[in-house]
Amino acid sequence: MMISTRGRYALRVMIDIAENSNGEYIAMKEVAARQEISLKYMEKIMPVLVANNLCEGIHGKGGGYKLTRDPSEYTIGEILRLTEGDLAPVACLECNAEKCERSDQCRTLPMWKDLNELINKYFDGVTLADLMKH
Repeated sequence: MMISTRGRYALRVMIDIAENSNGEYIAMKEVAARQEISLKYMEKIMPVLVANNLCEGIHGKGGGYKLTRDPSEYTIGEILRLTEGDLAPVACLECNAEKCERSDQCRTLPMWKDLNELINKYFDGVTLADLMKH
């Protein structure tokens, strides 16, 4: 498993909004400038976060984005699963994967299942608030 730019940038954007909004809307161009992320790339990330109620946004003058919850209520796992899809280390453990015909005899499957559980448990145990601590 490798976390893509999309997932890493989504985390940076969420942290930036959490640290800078004070309950107000933050202009996307301000976040993009601070995080050194292109505005075009942010325009691909933000709709996913808004559609899944992690952020809310308004257009026009005074518009921007803000979080919908306290930073302590967002897990990193939640954000990464939205932007990355499944965090499974192997294809056979991905959500909606077809059952492998070898799964009954697979010697490595238990190991992959344990790793998958560790990955998800770890990311679900870290919050935005944790990442905001210096």
